Amino acid sequence: MAASVPEPRKPAGEPRRKRRFSDHKTFLGKVGHAGFHFSKHTLQLLGILLGLILLIIVASLFVDEPMRRAMERSMNEHLTGYDARIGSLDFHLIGFSVTLHDVSIRQEAHPEPAVAVIPRLRASVQWSELLKLKLVSDFQVDQPKVYLNLVQIQQENNDDVPVQKRGWQQALEDIYPLKINLFQINDGALTYIDTDPKRPLQLTHVFVQANNIRNIRYAERVYPSPVHAEGIVFGTGRGEIDGHANFLAQPYAGVNTIFTLEKVPLDYFRPMLSRAHLSIQDGFLSSHGRVEYAPTIKVAHVEDLLIDRVRLDYVHSVANGPAEGKVQKAVRKASNEPGLLLRLDQFRLTNSNVGWVNRIKSPNYRVFVSGANLNVTNLSNQLKDGPARATLNGKFMGSGTTNARANYRADKSGLDFDLDLKIDGTQMTAMNDIWKAYGKFDVAGGSMSLYSQLRAKNGRIDGYVKPLFQNVDVYDPKQDKNKPFFKKVYEKVVEGVAGLLENKKTDKVVTVADISGPISNPHSSPMQVIGKLIENAFVKAILPGFQRELGFLRKKK
Repeated sequence: MAASVPEPRKPAGEPRRKRRFSDHKTFLGKVGHAGFHFSKHTLQLLGILLGLILLIIVASLFVDEPMRRAMERSMNEHLTGYDARIGSLDFHLIGFSVTLHDVSIRQEAHPEPAVAVIPRLRASVQWSELLKLKLVSDFQVDQPKVYLNLVQIQQENNDDVPVQKRGWQQALEDIYPLKINLFQINDGALTYIDTDPKRPLQLTHVFVQANNIRNIRYAERVYPSPVHAEGIVFGTGRGEIDGHANFLAQPYAGVNTIFTLEKVPLDYFRPMLSRAHLSIQDGFLSSHGRVEYAPTIKVAHVEDLLIDRVRLDYVHSVANGPAEGKVQKAVRKASNEPGLLLRLDQFRLTNSNVGWVNRIKSPNYRVFVSGANLNVTNLSNQLKDGPARATLNGKFMGSGTTNARANYRADKSGLDFDLDLKIDGTQMTAMNDIWKAYGKFDVAGGSMSLYSQLRAKNGRIDGYVKPLFQNVDVYDPKQDKNKPFFKKVYEKVVEGVAGLLENKKTDKVVTVADISGPISNPHSSPMQVIGKLIENAFVKAILPGFQRELGFLRKKK
């Protein structure tokens, strides 16, 4: 048998032979023999299927606009005081999803600017739950922007219809027939403008995810739906919320979350705090804790709150009354309220400047502690939690070494606190605005120390203030050379009376002011009590025995 001769190999680089049409026919024949032959009936079915798909696509193009109009009309029928507009709508029958574009929501009373602008909102079947035989929806909101200003907030507060009854939930459900089970916000933003447009309060890059919203109903204070949110606070700070919610609770949803805030700048709160008679500059806030907000209970448990490098003043003026009354009423209502639990485990104020400004007297003056380090523990609105304890150290008026200890108890009947205070070596020249406001003189030198013990309870305050003055120099020929003649005489008399009260052995002026008696307003805030302490105790202790001489000189003038 002759040996077979192998075919010669093609030389390298020779182009391949082009496949001829007859080769394709041979290939198709082989496929057919392999069982992949398409019958005429099969080709007809494929054609019908493709036709149906094309028909659905074309039909969806005609249904988009009627669906948009119907959806917009239904949303506005449920909303109260607000108006919704949908720019365009895409309905996708394949996948059973709907996508809204350029949605805007405006307050009817103040339509500009829009309260919310949503570039894209997509709603569809939540396919992962469909596998568990649960027919629910998945909402995804991309880059929404919420914008509020003071005028819009005031309109909301003055309206008789509360927020939870304005139809927001029903309007959202009008977008898609299935109940929402997964709700996501991607890269959202919130802006609030108070009185200063240059200092907006902004949350940016906000991401929120709430899942398992439509689980079966649970018992009270059980939260089946996981919730997570995070974002950038006021440009440099960071905030995060992680917890659970019960979105089916009645009459409104309940949440139970832990929160974290890191290095939030406080200067942005200046316009809002001014309405509470607080002036703030600079400073950063960090905190973490737990918030539970539900129909039957409200809990704010802050484990740690740190404020660093802030300048904070309480401003006393003729306009304080009405606002302070509202604050005091709210504090009394919160005290020992069973369903409202407010607790602060530890509050720290570090490297700060804290003051009390009196704008009623002329000239205005400011009493402050610089380099203030304040530590407060166990602050609660529940008397059963025991007293809150506070310690403070710093420099009074920038020079006097200051140490203070206080205890505070929550009590509906009024203030309940005690205070021990010690100040050593304050330079009296730093207090010249106070001397001018109350004694109509200033000083050229000297130092002051002060010791005080106070106890406030049952509408009374009992205690004393004992100041000690050393090397008091009221009249200085160089400093006072341009003052009127009688002003020079007056300050010389003040200095002489101080000399009469001086302890020759210690070279100090010593007197004690008893400030025991009823508090004019038992529900005064601690800041109001401090103000009265400055006005009454300081003055009475600083100028003992001067009333006759001052009265005589004023008559002479």
